Amino acid sequence: MKKVAVVLSGNGVFDGAEIHEATLTLYSIVKNGATYEIFAPNIDQHHVINHITGEEMAEKRNVLVESARIARGKISNLADFKAFDFDALIFPGGFGVAKNLCSFAFDGTECKLNLDVEKAIRSMIELQKPIGALCIAPVLLAKILGDVKITIGQDKSTANAVKSMGANHQDTTHGEIIIDNKNKIVTTPCYMLDANIGQIGDGANNLVKAVLDLI
Repeated sequence: MKKVAVVLSGNGVFDGAEIHEATLTLYSIVKNGATYEIFAPNIDQHHVINHITGEEMAEKRNVLVESARIARGKISNLADFKAFDFDALIFPGGFGVAKNLCSFAFDGTECKLNLDVEKAIRSMIELQKPIGALCIAPVLLAKILGDVKITIGQDKSTANAVKSMGANHQDTTHGEIIIDNKNKIVTTPCYMLDANIGQIGDGANNLVKAVLDLI
């Protein structure tokens, strides 16, 4: 049975992993006959956002601990990830990707990746194993690979940013995926578009199926 590693960036769209994207990715993995394990880096979140008001809260939270809420407690430190143990790697989106897994939200094209995130991606690329990225997560692949075909939907400023990092950006709409067969990369826009949960499920499922086909 194919085994997929899923990397989360916290719990909640504005400061962590997008919960719909994360949950529907896990659902799609199982429904398509594979299994998953969940990882997150053991680091503090950049900040904590009140998801009702959008305002920053005066507290600290840990990305691994918060991600464990989505994982129902069954989660591992990303520092312990070993590419040899998995057939594919998937990153759901959410602002946590751009704030916790890397600094794209603050530094744009000059962003830096969390070292464990970068190590996980590079180790999968070295073994020529497929990687999927939803929503804003393709910026991680643009930063590392440069010359890679991806999508973040239709947002011009983000598209221009990944293009300036060397990526070949393709505009997409709901449920669509972009497959880079050379690099074994699959991306889909999800909530980078104004979407509903049904459209998120379509995008997640189409991405998961394509990733599994690349194994």
